[in-house]
Amino acid sequence: MRRLHDYAKTISYEEAKKALEEAEGDLLEAIIKLEKENKIKRPETAGYYNSQTEAQSEAGNVHVRRNQRPQDKGRSFRDLINAFLRWCGRMIHKGNRNSFEVWQDESRIITLPITVLALFAFFAFWIVLPLLILGLFLGYRYRFSGPDLDKPEVNQTVEKVTQATVRAVDSVVKAVENMAKDEDQNKGERDGADSDH
Repeated sequence: MRRLHDYAKTISYEEAKKALEEAEGDLLEAIIKLEKENKIKRPETAGYYNSQTEAQSEAGNVHVRRNQRPQDKGRSFRDLINAFLRWCGRMIHKGNRNSFEVWQDESRIITLPITVLALFAFFAFWIVLPLLILGLFLGYRYRFSGPDLDKPEVNQTVEKVTQATVRAVDSVVKAVENMAKDEDQNKGERDGADSDH
């Protein structure tokens, strides 16, 4: 409110009315016109005008948006949607040319494009995730291949996870075997003690 009051103190009623009539009733355009003519002072802080006007250039009609942010310049909603769809297309293309492989021992069991794996994981994660974990317990190994994912860092990370899982499975199996042996020994000792009586 104070800023509008300051404008009113620097010009007369007639000047304000004339500027408003010349701007065809557009208050923002009238203020901008008066600022350009130095009849009113511009705000000390940076203002943000959200007015769209038409300006004439030597090449013809040009639509100009005042104080538009540089990153949005020339980008409509349609352009943003198109950019998003192009990004999705690039991701699908990358997903189709890179693969997820399941190995057992030294033979490849299955190869899936990453796009298919991502769709399965998205729509049926409650099935895919347990199957992947179960596969690790059953000795299957996973690997990525393709021009974008066949990198040592990616496959080394997957291999480390696989080895950690295999070690955990081996530890559980050994613990179960030891418990079974101990139980057999205890049973044998009990049977021997019972036969002595």
